[in-house]
This record gives sequence, structure tokens and C-alpha cells, in this order.
Amino acid sequence: MKKHFKFFFIAITFGLLLSCAREQNVEITVMHTSDIHGAFFPYDFINNKPMDRSLSQVYSVVQQERKLNKNLILLDNGDILQGQPAAYYYNFIDTGSMHLAAQIINFMQYDAAGVGNHDIETGHGVYDKVFAEYKCPVLAANAVRTSDGKPYFEPYTIIKRDGVKIAILGMITPGIPKWLPNSIWEGIEFRDMVETAEYWIKEIRNKENPHLILGLFHSGYDFEREGEDINTHNNENASMLVAQNVPGFDAVFIGHDHDRFCSKVCNISGDSVLIIDPQNEGRLVSKVQISIKIKGNKVLEKTVKGSLIEAKNFEPDSSFMDKFKSNFDAVKQFVSRPIGKFTKSISTRSSFFGASEFIDLIHRIQLDITKADISFTAPLSFDAEISEGDVYVSDMFKLYRYENLLYSMQLTGKEIKDFLEYSYSLWTKQMQTSDDDILLFREAENNRNGLLKNPYYNFDAAAGIIYTVDVTKPSGEKIDIKSMYNGDKFDFDKTYRVAINSYRGNGGGGHLTEGAKIAKDELSKRIISSTSKDLRYFLMQWIEQQKQVQPALIYGNDEWKFIPETLVQSAIKRNYKLLFDNKK
Repeated sequence: MKKHFKFFFIAITFGLLLSCAREQNVEITVMHTSDIHGAFFPYDFINNKPMDRSLSQVYSVVQQERKLNKNLILLDNGDILQGQPAAYYYNFIDTGSMHLAAQIINFMQYDAAGVGNHDIETGHGVYDKVFAEYKCPVLAANAVRTSDGKPYFEPYTIIKRDGVKIAILGMITPGIPKWLPNSIWEGIEFRDMVETAEYWIKEIRNKENPHLILGLFHSGYDFEREGEDINTHNNENASMLVAQNVPGFDAVFIGHDHDRFCSKVCNISGDSVLIIDPQNEGRLVSKVQISIKIKGNKVLEKTVKGSLIEAKNFEPDSSFMDKFKSNFDAVKQFVSRPIGKFTKSISTRSSFFGASEFIDLIHRIQLDITKADISFTAPLSFDAEISEGDVYVSDMFKLYRYENLLYSMQLTGKEIKDFLEYSYSLWTKQMQTSDDDILLFREAENNRNGLLKNPYYNFDAAAGIIYTVDVTKPSGEKIDIKSMYNGDKFDFDKTYRVAINSYRGNGGGGHLTEGAKIAKDELSKRIISSTSKDLRYFLMQWIEQQKQVQPALIYGNDEWKFIPETLVQSAIKRNYKLLFDNKK
């Protein structure tokens, strides 16, 4: 009897406590950065000049907002470990110190961080070390260990502000196996974002019963990019799909696509979900203001408003710059080291319209390193120039933008031809008259990557063969391979050794899988060799050994070109002006 009375008393007391819970009105500000790409300082170490965006300015924005609202939550969304040399230096040169990214994340007091594909690109040795140095949780629920299926990073975190319980679920784009070699992400499986969100939303609700649920997704909003669609499993840019199809999120903080986006969408339950994307390199800072009324565990009212703040309108924070001055100086000294001389200036601009000395320098080095028959590469920077005279470490980040490895692979002549057909189908329009464009442009209202419809880093050209690209022909019929560079016959049935970067060699861009029709699981079997370090390291080493480099077209006027020449001349001039007239 006493036992029953005790339980009855506890139940009554608990009920009274609930009924007496007071209503609370709480204001919460959530700020968000994404795709910083090593832009820690207001200085471009690649081009040796100041820039108007960086985490130093983001910190000024955040500190101002902290004075206005003590309930501020600060989030980063990944891709912080690749880009500016400030990241590269602490990834691969000064590996004994605490990584600068970790120092800054801790100094700025981030509450949670996501993981980006370019963070994974640095390899286990880098990202495992760096993320262990973070004082905040690192989130990616859909990156799971192959050994037991449990998240490799933390799936979500709980943050409390003035009695409000906020759950933050993190996810990474699952497209990584398309771009990066298995050795870099060995032991990890990247799962579909929608399926992962469905599972973890239920887990979070059952275990945590939060007042608010936020998504922190390193994935873009346009799920139809690069030929994918609503039904694509492991869609690269699935943030919008999650927001629309997985009820429960109040706001979704996104990145990966380097785009500016701030809009609400309606999910399948009829609730609105804010999606916000702050572009890249600290250009913008997401600001989401949440007004919420709660009573105990119950949400009575809430409003969610989003905006994007321009970092260039803020001065770099002086305490930030003072704190990391020695780091700045170390990076500046690193990139200022001369490694050789160029006898002439080279630019990526001409590479959009034919063979170029800039691209051919990469071809020369790739062929020399791999001893391959044929080389593939694309312009990885839209508008980069390396000037005549002394060449510095900083110039290597212009010459080669990403931390790709260099592969040599086995491809048949037919696969090489189909690879090129696919590349130029992304690159060129079918011309009928000289008034037509030669390049494939995007509709004006949806501009991305300048005016180009497709990413320029997928515009692969070849060296080792002599060929023409007939722009009057439809896609799939443009390429005519005349011969090998030495005059030997090019044989569709012969197997050739091809130099290619790891992004492309793992299926990135679709050139091998969709173009050459090689099954994804077959690609690894085609790899003959791989460099142990990123290609930029070997480019630097090659130039140091040469001491003086004479940039030139490998095969002179016999190299690849667009035809008919009389038709394309005016289109090239017109399209060149369209791309670069507003540039430097």
C-alpha cells in the first residue's frame, strides 16, 4: 500500500511540476560559415594581395552579434582544409603544430562543425588529426565505419540555450567515392542523405525530444546538377531533398556548391523549412534568428528568419590578427620561396579555346612523371596567370588548384576517344554559323561558374595524340584523332597508358563512367600507378629540378584545335571577350 502511495505521490508531483512550468520566450541566433577553403586571413597568398573576405572578418561579424544576443550558436560546414596555402602549409608542411584551422575554430568558439569532401581529400592522416584538435563536435551522420556501420564522426549534437534544447544533425555529400581514391577514406562508407536523415530524425526525437532540429549539411540545394535527379541514390546535392521529404527540420544550413541561397521551402508535412547557404571563403555569413515560446518540453510558438551578411563590410578583427600573426608570417614565408624561372607568362584563358601553354606544362610534367602515352587534364582555375621570371611556391596553387593524386591508367583507344567526346560535349556548343557561340553557356538567370553551363574543371583536353574537334558536329561525333604525337597510328583496339588525376580516375565528372562507359567498380582495376603525394608537390619538384622552364605548346601548331577554323575564329574572339572582359 505504501509502495502504491509513493508512486501516486511522485506522479502527482510530476504532474504539478509540468502544469506549473512557466512559459519562456527565447531569442536564439545561429550563425554559419561554409567552404572557407583556407581563407583564414584577409590576404590572398596565391596572388600576393589583400582580399575582402576571410574568417578574420567573419569573427568581427560574430563578435558584434554576440553583443546583441547571448544565445548565439556558431556553426561551420566543412571544406576548411583545402584551398589557400594557409591550409596546405599546416596539412603537409608544418604537421607537428596544432593545425591552424583547429586553432581558429577553437578561438572563435564554434559550437559544432561539419565535414566537407575537400577535408576528406587531405587524407586520414590530416583530417583525423585536425578534427581531434577541435574543441567542438564534428558531425557527419552519413559517414559510417565499414566495420560496424556506426558513424565515423558524431552524427548529431545537442546544444542548450536558456532552456531551449537544440539538436544539430550533420551530413556530408555522399559523392566522395566518385572523386577520391579509397585509400583517402578507407574504412568509411558514405550513405544516402535522405535515408540517413529519416533514421536520425526518429532517433533524435525519441532520445532527445528537442525543441528545435537544425541540419548542418555539406551538400548543395540543386539536386539536378550534373545529370542527377530526385531519384538519384546518394545524390551529391541532396539538401533540398532532405528539407522537403524528411519532416522535422526547422532550418538547414548548407554548403558545398559555393552558392548564395536563403529561402524557405515547404516539406511534405506542410511545414516551412529555411535553407541557407553562405557561398564560400567567408564572403558571407549566415544569420538565422529564431524566436521560440516554450512551456516545459512543449513548443507553443516559433518563427525562423534568415539573412546573409557580407563579410567585406567588416574590418578584420584585431584580436584575431594579433593572435595568429606568427601563423600568417609562417605561411607568407612558405609561399614566397622561389623554385625556378619561366621564360614567358602563361594563362588559363587560352585553354578554353584550344591548346594552351598553361595546360601543356601540366601535360609535360604528367607525361614525364608517369611515362604514359597520353595525358588528360583540364583548367582547374578559371582565370589564372603565372608571370614570366621568378616562379614561387604560391604560383603552384595557380598551376594546380586541388590536392589530387596523379594516376596512370589503362584505357583502350575507343575509351580515350569516348572520354574526349564526353569532355567536349560539356564544353562546346554545336555551331551552324559564325554567329553561334562556340562555348556552351548557361541561361542567364541561372549563372554559375561565370557564364559556363558546366564546370570548367571538367573540360579535359589530351596530349600524346593529335586530334581535331569539329564543332559543327553533334555531341559524340566531334573528335577526330589523327595519330599519336610521334606519327604512329592511333588504334581503337590498343590499350594505352594514360596520365590522369585521381579525381577523374575515380569517376569524377563522369568522363570514364558515362563517357568511356567503364563500370565504376572496374576503375580501380585500371590503375597502374599512383603518386604517394598530391600532384602539386611533384609539379613543384619538377620545376625545381628544371630550374628554368620554357613554356610552349608540346607539338606546336599540330596540336589539337577546333575546326572549321574559318567558322570558329569570330566565335572564339566573341566568347573570349564575354568570359574575360570584366576581369583584370
